[in-house]
Amino acid sequence: MRALVVEDDQRIASDLDAALGAAGFVVESCADGEDAWFLGDTEDYALIVLDLGLPGMDGLSVLKRWRANGRNMPVLVLTARGAWMERVEGIEAGADDYLPKPFRMEELVARARALVRRAAGQGAAVHDIGALTVDTNRMSVAVRGVPVRVTALEYRLLAYLALSNGRVVPPGELLEHLYGDDDAREANALEAIIARLRRKLGAGIIGTRRGFGYFLEGSAA
Repeated sequence: MRALVVEDDQRIASDLDAALGAAGFVVESCADGEDAWFLGDTEDYALIVLDLGLPGMDGLSVLKRWRANGRNMPVLVLTARGAWMERVEGIEAGADDYLPKPFRMEELVARARALVRRAAGQGAAVHDIGALTVDTNRMSVAVRGVPVRVTALEYRLLAYLALSNGRVVPPGELLEHLYGDDDAREANALEAIIARLRRKLGAGIIGTRRGFGYFLEGSAA
């Protein structure tokens, strides 16, 4: 799942990138409000972490523009501790959650995961779809209760399909959330990952709707 970190403090941005990357997100970052507005307005993100104090354009203005343009991705706002008016303004402008600085990375990751689940219409961290179980907190996978070892890339694919509520996900969308802006967005790379997962998980787990994309068997696809 793609996440955008908008933070002009390089140390905090680096820590956010590392924490969210370890939690299974494909993380992109920028430090300028104008760049953030453009990326959020033109790219597909499962989550945006947005600092309000940005150069170029302040975070509140960026958020208002996104929402005015119909961009409804989950946005977690970072604010200075004690700046309660900023938090109120952020929520009224369309923020989904806020976290005052300084904060613990564990809390930010927990809030980020909850926002992504909520945006997908799901409250639980454990997703049981047919014979497959995907635990997005533990980042683990099991088939009929038996744990299956998967790579980080394979886990991201399964987690994205699990959070898609049975929707058939087009290959291009899956590639974006697996690689972000990486140059490796090739259909044959995706097919190779799917083939590997089918060998590990067995038949009847990952379905294909030819010409449309992939889904998890046992979901509402």
